[in-house]
Amino acid sequence: MDLPLFPLKLVLFPQGLLPLKIFEKRYVDMVRNCLRNQQGFGIVSVCDDHDQTAPLPFSSVGVLVEIIETNIPQPGLFSLKCLGKQKFHIQSAVQQKDLLWMGKVEMLPIEVDTPLPDDLIASKTYFEQLIHSLEEEKIDANAMPFHSPYALNDCAWLANRWCEILDMPLIQKQRMLELDSPLIRLELINDMLTKNNAST
Repeated sequence: MDLPLFPLKLVLFPQGLLPLKIFEKRYVDMVRNCLRNQQGFGIVSVCDDHDQTAPLPFSSVGVLVEIIETNIPQPGLFSLKCLGKQKFHIQSAVQQKDLLWMGKVEMLPIEVDTPLPDDLIASKTYFEQLIHSLEEEKIDANAMPFHSPYALNDCAWLANRWCEILDMPLIQKQRMLELDSPLIRLELINDMLTKNNAST
């Protein structure tokens, strides 16, 4: 499928929330077209240590997003809330005259729900503590950084949320995104969490 691409210095994961303020004309036009046609667009990561010999100036695996909230505070400015849906692989991409990148992409399989094994329960426990601390701060439900419902017993959902919020290099997050197995992704995250907790 053909998909407009939005390169950013971040890595988004499926079911991740992404607030965006859109003001560049090429992306304003892109959003208008997406809203008109009820279609999404692709978020791709631009890493500082990206391979300069690669054919594209961004990663070849990204995430299709759906626009779930739209506000127009002033003409030419969109305030969006987007939700990550499905990973894709870019087969080829071209930059149009307006500098918008358009990619021919192959949608990758949706990660199936993977039950949380007992030996990775720490990753759920720490996440529940994080949610509890946010709730204690009286953060409005609409301002929470995670999209409900919280699938705390699903390896993919839990690993993806940790990958988004943990302090790690973008290239490492991108490698996490590209892993086929959500179980392996969560195992790596769980190791990081337990080591960090042990050191503190």
